[in-house]
Amino acid sequence: MDSVTSDARTSQEADARTPLGAQAGNGLKIVVVGGFGVGKTTLVRSVSEIRPLNTEETMTQAGAAVDDISEVRGKSATTVAFDFGRITLDARNVLYLFGAPGQERFWFLWDRLFSGTLGAVVLVDTRRIDDSWYAIDRLEHHGTPFIVACNDFGGSAHTPAQIREALDLDPQVPLIDCDARSRESSKRVLITLVEHLKTLHAAESALTTPELAL
Repeated sequence: MDSVTSDARTSQEADARTPLGAQAGNGLKIVVVGGFGVGKTTLVRSVSEIRPLNTEETMTQAGAAVDDISEVRGKSATTVAFDFGRITLDARNVLYLFGAPGQERFWFLWDRLFSGTLGAVVLVDTRRIDDSWYAIDRLEHHGTPFIVACNDFGGSAHTPAQIREALDLDPQVPLIDCDARSRESSKRVLITLVEHLKTLHAAESALTTPELAL
């Protein structure tokens, strides 16, 4: 997938961005995970209000023996640590967005990235659904809430029921479509995650709050 975002900002807009105010004191951490080449870097890049920090390196022929690139022929660079972006929610709350590397040889980094995470987005390429299994397994292991977003690569269509069955998703886990190149689409992904987290928090609060005796 082409990583050029559909609503790229102009250089003038970039120069006009103001630094994060000193009063912002609540940092909320979100992680984007998924298989190799599913669009994690593209999503972080498209939605971040700052120029994202990324650790992309050029893919070489030597890496072909390690990383399976058969399904991502057009990919020329890969994340080797993580991507980082930021979204200001209001004067006090800031969303920090981390994109995890997808190759198996970098999976050891995931447990550290999940530390302190509020929730996660599992980005899926429906042509390679099996590549998403490890991400879901690790998130469930850590007890980290997540949603699943199917990135549009123009492949054959799958029904939500088929995708849920293939991923063995809990019925309560939101499943949506997205285009990681689009800022608006990526924003909808994050909004869906935040709404899911709010729903889970409300349900937990209801269970832990004792009923008043009549």
